[in-house]
Amino acid sequence: MKLRLPRPSLALAREMLAFWGSERRTLRQGFTALAISTAVGMAAGMVLGFMEELLAVLPGLLVLVPAAIGMRGAIFGALGARLGTGILTGQFEREITPGGFAHQNLVASALLTFSSSALAAIAARLIAAVFGLASISVWQLMIVSMLGGVLSSAFILVGVVFLARTAQSRNWDMDAIGSPIITATGDIVTLPALVLATFAITRVEWLNATLGIALVAVAIAAVVTGYRSPGPLTRRVVRESLPVLSYAAVVDILAGAVLEVQVESLLAEPALLILIPPFIANCGSLGGILSARLGSDLHLGLISTRRFPERRANLEGSITVLFSMAAFTGVGLIAHVAATVSGFASPGLQTMVGITLTGGLLAFVMLFFVAYYAATATYRFGLDPDNHGIPIVTATMDFFGVLCLVAGMYLFGVI
Repeated sequence: MKLRLPRPSLALAREMLAFWGSERRTLRQGFTALAISTAVGMAAGMVLGFMEELLAVLPGLLVLVPAAIGMRGAIFGALGARLGTGILTGQFEREITPGGFAHQNLVASALLTFSSSALAAIAARLIAAVFGLASISVWQLMIVSMLGGVLSSAFILVGVVFLARTAQSRNWDMDAIGSPIITATGDIVTLPALVLATFAITRVEWLNATLGIALVAVAIAAVVTGYRSPGPLTRRVVRESLPVLSYAAVVDILAGAVLEVQVESLLAEPALLILIPPFIANCGSLGGILSARLGSDLHLGLISTRRFPERRANLEGSITVLFSMAAFTGVGLIAHVAATVSGFASPGLQTMVGITLTGGLLAFVMLFFVAYYAATATYRFGLDPDNHGIPIVTATMDFFGVLCLVAGMYLFGVI
């Protein structure tokens, strides 16, 4: 007896396969970008694994880690999406001229880096206090967050410009490759930058307070400069992005608090620490891909702001399912190999893959709805989905991604 699919299901399957066929270039570029993101995220995971002593000496630092990683993805993933839209609409120019489209976007991203890093430090100290978690002082967190954020952002900013120029000249799909590669770049430079920033912390608290207050003043100046910028695009990006990044900072810090609660279990099996950066990175990357594609579809009139996702939006989601299956399986596999090679204790290959695949599929369900409603709601209210969609999605998925990863760990009995 042959199993036959109902005609509507068969028609949907055919439509989905046809859509995948029409998006072969996007699939190739997306899988390549996610592979790079996973590999680089794993390198960041190795850095986090070797930071176990620093995490023990500086309590509360783990609370800051998801925000430090996530904010880079939120700011520069949104920058990549705006530049990608600029490429599609003919606004992006290869030469960065003062007052031009690219220049105004870069200035806005730099200003947002200062303000969001300061906000993340304050949120980290407040949430640690609310949850009764041990933590270093707010000034020490400010030093690590601000200096680490600026150091890492300088590298990422150069990388985003290079990527946009390359995408334009080679006709690459910036929406498919931008978020994963930008996220990967942020992962690999952010954690080492945080480690370097800890060297600026002294044992004399008044020196920490003096430097911390100076950095707060820089952050306030950045906000004022952004709001009063002569460039209309810079003003718009800063004004629209700051509320979203404030939300992102709080949500990312909550994700860090979840990890800090489990810090003893994570330090006991450092292989689990290795999972955190690439898993969070892939949640952000996948959300960024889907959000950027939905944003471009809205700009091009391919989808509308309906209450429920229409067929085109669901087809875009089906591509993300393919990406998710490959990405999260790869995270578990590579993390186990990396842990074994480094001599870290691992619960085993099947368990590691089971944790990431289970957590990843749970995360995808949330990711799709967050990406769709973030893009359509912002567009409906006359806001730019590139300024709101990616930061909202990446921050929300940082939090839910951590919850899903911890849920996977619980289900497989490792914590």
